[in-house]
Amino acid sequence: MYDKFVQLVKEKTERWTVGISDNPAHTMGPVVNKAAEDKILGYIERGKQESRLVTGGGKAKGDGYFIRPTVFADVDPKAAIAQEEIFGPVLAIIKAKNFDEALSIANNTEFGLTGGVWTKDRKNAERAKKEFHVGNFYINRKITGALVGVHPFGGFNMSGTDSKAGGTDYLQLFMQAKSITEKIK
Repeated sequence: MYDKFVQLVKEKTERWTVGISDNPAHTMGPVVNKAAEDKILGYIERGKQESRLVTGGGKAKGDGYFIRPTVFADVDPKAAIAQEEIFGPVLAIIKAKNFDEALSIANNTEFGLTGGVWTKDRKNAERAKKEFHVGNFYINRKITGALVGVHPFGGFNMSGTDSKAGGTDYLQLFMQAKSITEKIK
């Protein structure tokens, strides 16, 4: 099952086209700047040492900050590409023995921006709602990140303030509480 999943991800990823964002033929545009490109390519090189490269693994053609969608398999849950926020087209596939171990792996990082679970088991979905520590959680759908103006956004732990931009508690981040006492004669 694991090997079939890795193969499926590889096949789908290799169909993506990378290039200028305003061309509808392109599935993915560039990363934001040279610093981001260098950082992401550094993670890719580290991933090649830490795990098995399935597809991608470097710059894409074109004059810009284009990176080929990159997939790694057999990733150790403690590897840098599994533990750090890369913010680039890099996927780390980690094999788990069961749902308990999958939740443990998912929560064993200091980050918690976005995550998702694909399951046919309603109990697992309900359990993940309570136990998966991410700010934006998706069940049985693609993990898109929050859409501006559509729903609140914010991560847990080192991925944010646990407050959601656009949420009712967000305003409090811009306020400072002050307690005043005075004895009047």
